[in-house]
Amino acid sequence: MIENFRKWGMSPYQAAVLHGGPGAKGDMAPVALELSGKIGVLEPLQTADSIEGLVSELHDVLKTYASLPVVLIGHSWGAWLGWIYASRHQHSVKKLIMVGSGPFERRYVSMIEETRISRLTGQEREEFISVMRRAYKSPPAEKIRLYENFDDILIKTDNFDPIEEKSKEAGFDIAQYDDIWPEAAELRQTGALLDMGRGIRCPVTAIHGDYDPHPADGVKIPLSRILQKFKFILLKDCGHSPWRERAAKDEFYAALRSEISE
Repeated sequence: MIENFRKWGMSPYQAAVLHGGPGAKGDMAPVALELSGKIGVLEPLQTADSIEGLVSELHDVLKTYASLPVVLIGHSWGAWLGWIYASRHQHSVKKLIMVGSGPFERRYVSMIEETRISRLTGQEREEFISVMRRAYKSPPAEKIRLYENFDDILIKTDNFDPIEEKSKEAGFDIAQYDDIWPEAAELRQTGALLDMGRGIRCPVTAIHGDYDPHPADGVKIPLSRILQKFKFILLKDCGHSPWRERAAKDEFYAALRSEISE
């Protein structure tokens, strides 16, 4: 049997981190490691190929190994997965913390690419647009080839002042992204994703960087309308992944620990 999660720290496991993508397995490992000195953390690796499968897989991991109710910490797509899970399993989630979440309404989506393009030079813009257009309808193997040299551009568009990482997890799972992202995007397009929040009873905190190309208002405004217990924290000089930001890393972890302990 292939393990679909990792344990950090000692039992009881009172928190779980959910990586982005979909397909960025292991991306939240640095956060899990940092938190594990004070609290046991689970890191589900999201191996299913549908949203329904991911929710079921997550529930199996949490009910078997976590000390419920658990604090869910989701990054980017993982914030959405935590949102969906919390709407269905109210008694299993103590608090939902959403880091660098994508916007919840389609009117904000165009701002993401516009912001990214505005941060590139002329040649970089041409390359970015070309790769995005070609990759849109390409099979996974072709997408991997197209994206091979794309990391440097995304580092520039999505981060303010990133800390160079000594090592990274295994590559991005393009096939899983292709399976899950259209389904997730459709939930946003129809309004079903935001509507799920009406079933969330636990406190929700969104932590967002002021330099994140995903617009902060696309999270703050919609969620403020429908949640009774909602807090929004905006980090200065911070991009999409706060734990990788030189100026914001310490403030991010301080906010995260404070939210977990409340």
